[in-house]
Amino acid sequence: MPVPRPDWAIDLDKVVATKFPGKKIPKWFIGWMKRFIHQDFLNGFATIGYEGLEFCTESMKYLDVKLNVEGLENVVVPEGARLTFVGNHPLGGPDGVAVASVVGEHFGSNIRLLVNDFLMALKGLAPICVPINKTGGQSRNLPKLIREAYESDNNMIVFPAGLCSRRIGGKIQDLPWGKNFIQESVATGRWVVPIHFYGRNSNRFYNIANLCKWLGIKFNIAMLFLPDELYRNQHKTFKIVFGKPIPPETFDASKSATEWAAWVREKVYQL
Repeated sequence: MPVPRPDWAIDLDKVVATKFPGKKIPKWFIGWMKRFIHQDFLNGFATIGYEGLEFCTESMKYLDVKLNVEGLENVVVPEGARLTFVGNHPLGGPDGVAVASVVGEHFGSNIRLLVNDFLMALKGLAPICVPINKTGGQSRNLPKLIREAYESDNNMIVFPAGLCSRRIGGKIQDLPWGKNFIQESVATGRWVVPIHFYGRNSNRFYNIANLCKWLGIKFNIAMLFLPDELYRNQHKTFKIVFGKPIPPETFDASKSATEWAAWVREKVYQL
């Protein structure tokens, strides 16, 4: 049994103070946000003491989320090959944890996720994460941290859209994918494994995201609704489909890294 860690509790006051130093945010708003993000519900699991892969697998039980996994037989690679698992990002949090639990179970517990740095508030998840700042400037050490993660023996789990899916042209889909996973996988000789996660958030989430885009609001307000979306996604069943691994030499000079990223994105949505 894990050792209880009350010091791992999510404290929105500290998170806000760290992310927005020097800015005065009304206490009533912080109090409302604590209720809105279900801070007590999240802490009911976050403080149990699960860590790393165990945190991922046990969180699925806590949320009563079931996973139907298909295509594991497709993942055939040379012995010793390192893998970069890349997929769509429809939920913006629990999908990443779910994929990590499946990858860890079937391909070894040595995994690393590239995640929004807000998730580092989950201390049990933090040890297997490389944090990406989505609301401000990046650390100068970030490129080095990312390269070290790819050069390690860990299997990488990446959501190249950077943000969770939006409603685009009436369809729930990712924004265009970034090219970094192509560049780093080629540089470090990794096979790329496409993953399609079937799921979606509420209409409210997509309406807010599109309204902010229409109004020209640059801050990702929709991100603040993701904890409530997680709460709403309890007791559901999701499907995860694994595609055939793509060897690194596939990504040659016939396309740019951005074009190859779009090509892999298309492969994901074909699964």
